[in-house]
Amino acid sequence: MHRILWADDEIDLLKPHILFLKSKGYEVETVSNGVDALEALDRSAFSIILLDENMPGLSGLETLSRINLKHPEVPVIMITKSEEENLMNQAIGNSIADYLIKPVNPNQILLSLKKNLGSRELVKMQATNDYRQDFMQISSMIGDAHTIEDWQEVYRRLVYWELKLENTEMAEMMLSQKKEANSSFSKFVKKNYETWVTSEAHPLMSQELFKKKVFPLLDAGEKVCFVLIDNFRLDQWRTVQGLFADSFDITEELYTTILPTSTQYARNAIFAGLMPSRIAKMFPELWVDEDEDEGLNVHEEELIKTQLERYRRKEKFSYTKLNDSTAGEKFLAKINEIKDNALNVVVLNFIDMLSHARTESKMIRELANSDAAYRSLTESWFRHSSSLEVFRRMADKGFKIIITTDHGTIRVDNPIKVVGDRNTNTNLRYKVGKNLKYNPKQVYEMKDPAKFGLPAPNLSSTFIYACNEDFFSYPNNYNYYVQYYDGTFQHGGISLEEMIVPLITLSPRQR
Repeated sequence: MHRILWADDEIDLLKPHILFLKSKGYEVETVSNGVDALEALDRSAFSIILLDENMPGLSGLETLSRINLKHPEVPVIMITKSEEENLMNQAIGNSIADYLIKPVNPNQILLSLKKNLGSRELVKMQATNDYRQDFMQISSMIGDAHTIEDWQEVYRRLVYWELKLENTEMAEMMLSQKKEANSSFSKFVKKNYETWVTSEAHPLMSQELFKKKVFPLLDAGEKVCFVLIDNFRLDQWRTVQGLFADSFDITEELYTTILPTSTQYARNAIFAGLMPSRIAKMFPELWVDEDEDEGLNVHEEELIKTQLERYRRKEKFSYTKLNDSTAGEKFLAKINEIKDNALNVVVLNFIDMLSHARTESKMIRELANSDAAYRSLTESWFRHSSSLEVFRRMADKGFKIIITTDHGTIRVDNPIKVVGDRNTNTNLRYKVGKNLKYNPKQVYEMKDPAKFGLPAPNLSSTFIYACNEDFFSYPNNYNYYVQYYDGTFQHGGISLEEMIVPLITLSPRQR
């Protein structure tokens, strides 16, 4: 039962309201002034406070300030006869839960109580009922999905419910439906991917982002800031979207990454505007093979330059990679140096670093022990890092901002065995090698990589991809390996989370 403390110097006139609230199951204790209200709070716990503003002695606002100092966890509903805007501003500035103007009727108070005390439970209950009704429609959408646009709509709907059903009894059912969707999506990719990379009939993919999304804006006279956030999924974008809502008009699209869904391939394809095999052929000095010791994404600025030159574009551009807050602060300090550029490219690596830390650090495993926790850490980073200020400052300089990623990531939970030689790459979601042994029914295999736009370290190299929530595990020391990587976030393979990723355009609002 919720306990209400009601402080009003005319409390005797409010007996009908009190009786009404008691009939609805609330326990109500009354006082006639602010001092008594503070003493009552010191004596016992209350779920919420109804506080009159105009009381003798301590005013409502003074009482509110003292409540916030000693009992900040208790929500306060301010009730007053005054409609003065200044008073409203002061009350709202003191973090009140609601503001009601006398005379109030019992149903007004009841609505405010429900909104502040029962809203979370009511929202969960309504979401649960709505998902039950939507479940069969989503299942039909999964069964009827025959185009990438169909799958984008399925994924949007699943992400919507995943966020809506967090910490409810229906969350497991929803995640089970997402597994079903990923299984069907993997079959869809296996059936269609070769056509996508060998014909003109394909969705928007990594190698076309600049050509189809950046260059048209530049042609229209816009200045563009292209921000690539490594490992950034649609659900993570939806979690942080509210941080941008006040400053930008937002356009959300989705695009499809190439395979492998990893930085070396997908991000280099974005910046070069080419499939990986063509990068390796045209610019061999800028391509790093799997078995080389050199960093796999060390030539990104040069790749951007080759793309601009290939399209005979003369725009001045900058490239910056931000790995930590110090790099972010340095970038903010030099914004005036790049404010006249037509194009500025920024790579944010935090989420990718978080993903790898989640695998390697026991503490981060605890902090990000679920997709919901992973989203929460992403939101916290955005809110408290220099990244938001980067977006705001670039907007102030007149830039339209494109936010996207090279690939997403998936939480894996099902090991499948693969055997390879010592030259086989270490990624858990895809393998490339010349002596791979695996069950073909469990993977998507590319025995002729060139046909799929991929360079091969050897003539007999094969690419294989894990699907759904699978990850590759070696038979040697199998149990330790499985225990170590089970539940970690990985990328490189085939899933909705890895392949269908956000493409966001932020247009600054005029202030």
